Amino acid sequence: MAQAAHMLRTGQRGGLFQLQMAFRDLKGSGQRLGLAWSLAWHDIVSRYRGSILGPFWITLSMGLMVLGIGFLYANLFKIPLNEFLPFVALGIVFFGVMTGVINEGCDTFVQAKGMLSQTSLPMFTFVWRTVLRNLISLAHHLVIVLAVLTVYGYWARADVPQALVGLVLMIVNVSWASMLAGIASARFRDIPQIVASIMQFAIFMTPVFWTPNRFSGQHMAILHANPFYHLLDAVRAPLLGQAVAHQSYLVLVLMALGGWTLTFALFARTRRRIVHYL
Repeated sequence: MAQAAHMLRTGQRGGLFQLQMAFRDLKGSGQRLGLAWSLAWHDIVSRYRGSILGPFWITLSMGLMVLGIGFLYANLFKIPLNEFLPFVALGIVFFGVMTGVINEGCDTFVQAKGMLSQTSLPMFTFVWRTVLRNLISLAHHLVIVLAVLTVYGYWARADVPQALVGLVLMIVNVSWASMLAGIASARFRDIPQIVASIMQFAIFMTPVFWTPNRFSGQHMAILHANPFYHLLDAVRAPLLGQAVAHQSYLVLVLMALGGWTLTFALFARTRRRIVHYL
């Protein structure tokens, strides 16, 4: 009787039921990946409608930034350009993917407010929408990656399959971070500014514009404590013909398991409330 009275007051049926509904949402979103892709593609088309180059404007501006930073920092740090420019180019491109997925994740549910309030679409559909939108942008930026790897002779020794494994691990990890940011942002509208500040700080703490071999001794522990270093190195190192430390793969797998467990548990608990937060 006490349990029935609690259900009547709160509308909740217990943690197990909430977890089952969360898994049903995840399963339903898998059946609607085509819809998530269509929404992501529509976002890209709408963003650049009327533009001559479309999303390639961002690729062009990113390419100019790579050239500017590459030439400047290579001379400042006295590093050969053929070593530093590909390093910086890959760092900017792939860190940009992480930044895009996590920052835009803050608007995942806020942006879909109208659809969530009027339809019964799985909420995970909009998480995949954010991820796919940034993967489409990455496809445009691969022009920069292919150009620097070819011009500076890295393509011949690049381990593309291993880089793809690193990219998958990166996407798996930033996806839960994106969803976590989306849930928090639906409840607290200050979260996007906090997340943007964290990502802005992280890009300077991560070896994007500087090389990790400048660290030595105890300072390497600081570098290895940076999750973005492992996320970036798992993709960039194979493309530059370098080995990825086994420690990085261990960190990324543990991050994925722990992050998704935490995020999914939070989603199961708050799934019914997200629409009301909006």
